[in-house]
Amino acid sequence: MSGHSKWATMHRKKEKNDAARGKIFTMMGRQIVVAVKEGGPNPEGNNRLAEAIAKAKANNMPNDNIKRLIERASGAGDSTNYDEVTYEGYAPGGVAIIVETMTDNKNRTGPDVRLAFDRNGGSLGATGCVSWMFDRKGVLIIEAADNVDEDELMMAAIDAGAEDFAAQDDVYEITTAPSDMIAVRDALKGQGYVIASDEIEMVPQNTVAVDQDTAETIQKILDRLEDNDDVQNVYHNAELPEEEEEE
Repeated sequence: MSGHSKWATMHRKKEKNDAARGKIFTMMGRQIVVAVKEGGPNPEGNNRLAEAIAKAKANNMPNDNIKRLIERASGAGDSTNYDEVTYEGYAPGGVAIIVETMTDNKNRTGPDVRLAFDRNGGSLGATGCVSWMFDRKGVLIIEAADNVDEDELMMAAIDAGAEDFAAQDDVYEITTAPSDMIAVRDALKGQGYVIASDEIEMVPQNTVAVDQDTAETIQKILDRLEDNDDVQNVYHNAELPEEEEEE
């Protein structure tokens, strides 16, 4: 999720997913299956699969699970197909929300996403109604530590091709063009930096400040969406209070 204090939000989401490992494994599994069906079972020639495997391992998915998923997806007997569908809408306070899903049943997923909006004062809109407010970017997160010099990291990131660099909370956030993210990540890894997270995200061009009551309502929408197994990513442009972000 993106928005004010993105790392706090990301961290809150990760803790939540750690408590329900089955959901995160389902999400990672679908990404692997789709990657295999699109580009084949060899990660050396399939960048999408290589990235999906890396994410699965980062989320502690056992190697045996990954191997079985690849074998199943590449087998002639697997007829499961997942569609990547993006939904867009508004939450209270004029907050824009983008929901990226991966589903084998759009007739199930669409109504569920709509219900998350409708039950909490939001509204689902047409494709493109809010995506123009966001830019697709590569986002790298490096945790602040005593052995990480901010100025040196900033110069290293810029030299590697990063577009922007920001220090926030206890992390450094590096923004790249989507096509440059892997090159920047690998360059920084090569210099000894530990990457806490690397994702292609929808980054809001501007954010919207909301009061506490509105923030609580927005959080209900986000929580319901994140509990849906079909939902892969949720992005928003709300400036949620810190206590809401870190719950």
